[in-house]
Amino acid sequence: MASHRRPKQPSRARVTVLTVTAAAAVALTAQTAAQAAPKPKIDDVKSKVDKLYHEAEEATEQSSLAGERRGKLQKEISNLQDKVARGQDELNTLRDSIGAVASAQYRSGGIDPALQLFLSADPDTYLEQATALDQVGAKQADVLQTIQAKQRTLAQKRAEAAGKLAELEDVRKTLDEKKAKSSAKLAEAQKLLNSLTAAERTKIKQEEEQRASRGASQQRVSLGKEVPASQRGAAALNAAATQIGKPYFRGGTGPNSFDCSGLTQWAYRQADVQLTRTTYTQQNDGVKIGRSQLKPGDLVFFNSLQHVGLYAGNNTVLHAPKPGAFVRYESMDYLGTFQFGVRI
Repeated sequence: MASHRRPKQPSRARVTVLTVTAAAAVALTAQTAAQAAPKPKIDDVKSKVDKLYHEAEEATEQSSLAGERRGKLQKEISNLQDKVARGQDELNTLRDSIGAVASAQYRSGGIDPALQLFLSADPDTYLEQATALDQVGAKQADVLQTIQAKQRTLAQKRAEAAGKLAELEDVRKTLDEKKAKSSAKLAEAQKLLNSLTAAERTKIKQEEEQRASRGASQQRVSLGKEVPASQRGAAALNAAATQIGKPYFRGGTGPNSFDCSGLTQWAYRQADVQLTRTTYTQQNDGVKIGRSQLKPGDLVFFNSLQHVGLYAGNNTVLHAPKPGAFVRYESMDYLGTFQFGVRI
């Protein structure tokens, strides 16, 4: 007969040892994790965030470029489709006309000319009719040639429209990819900022605002010292100045928010000048100039065409900086690598 023994309870000393051991293991794990992922330094985070903002802006400009191309393709495709429709209508009309002539000849019996001459009471009248029949035949030949030419043209237009539709689909995919890339970069930047304390985030924001206010102060002092190269440039710069304080928004073209090229395009539109939409195309909207040649109102490009602003004088740019910021004056020294200026 099996004996039923009560399980032996662990001693209090053993429980204490186990508890202390577990606590030590948890502490060691936390310490190891802390060592593996040290708290990021504020300067490192700021540098990485700025880099991500630049990359997001580049993707935004490429997205806008794809959007601009999409708009042009849609217009071209619409025009081609209209031409195809009109060409098809003309072709149908020509086919109907030559079909009517052929039907009339069939109904007349198509009598052989020699027999028709033999049966004619008046040979002179027949000869006149024969000349008319020759003219009808020549006209039919011309119509047939016209039909063939229109068929070839119509086939070319249809092929061109099909090619542009395929290109439009590629552009649409590019647009979606660039938007997604920009969103991912911005999300990554926000995640890095969230790794800082509230006080550290406030410090970064205050430093940027102080830098911007210094730029604005310098601009007010030197506003009358540098003369714009043209009335267009002066008008554009004055228009942009009325938008100071408006928020940066990816893809924004005003009047409530802007991205960098959206601001420059809007500003020059107020001066009755039509700029293209993106940094990549605005670089070709005027004459390229060097830094020493800059005058107020000129476009200024930075960081491999990732960013554009309006030169305001005294080494200062008026621009829409980045997400979370507002249209403002800022020293060119803080905007990255200067590429060139463009005079409109």
